[in-house]
Amino acid sequence: MSKRHSWLAALLILPACAPSPERVVEPRTTDAPAPRGAALLRHAMLAGQNAARADVGVGPLVWSEPLAASAKRYAEEMARTGRFAHAPQSIGMDREGENLWTGTRDAYRFDEMVGHWVAEKRDFVDAAVPRSSRTGRWEDVGHYAQIVWRGTTAMGCALASDAADDFLVCRYGPPGNVVGQEAY
Repeated sequence: MSKRHSWLAALLILPACAPSPERVVEPRTTDAPAPRGAALLRHAMLAGQNAARADVGVGPLVWSEPLAASAKRYAEEMARTGRFAHAPQSIGMDREGENLWTGTRDAYRFDEMVGHWVAEKRDFVDAAVPRSSRTGRWEDVGHYAQIVWRGTTAMGCALASDAADDFLVCRYGPPGNVVGQEAY
């Protein structure tokens, strides 16, 4: 193996044997818990996501109680199991779009949570999925793309917590991030 190839092989193997990332806790300006409540969640999620949609000329989302109920079931499952991962879903007509967020329990306001997703706009390119990211990884812009997906018309969100973390789930219908299609 040439020197160049052995260096490349080492580089490709390095991430697999690297230690797990350290849990990052951002500094807080107050020890008071962030405001909570179903009405506040609904308002903040609609306001933040519809502002992002308006910025790109896409119509607003409406709140869907069935999507919110679906989001609640999955948020509670993640809080119960501590497993932060996208829900397994069919690829059929019953599939829902999904955005997930997790962070230190009671530390983040709802507008901050949605703000993390909207911040992905910095790397977003309105090109067909999966070419929609400046980084070359569509996963880096997937939350934002789902938010501004023109064909999505409804959303519902829910929050559940375990002893350490909050788990936010937003579900969307019809789902976005369709391979070969552009967001708007």
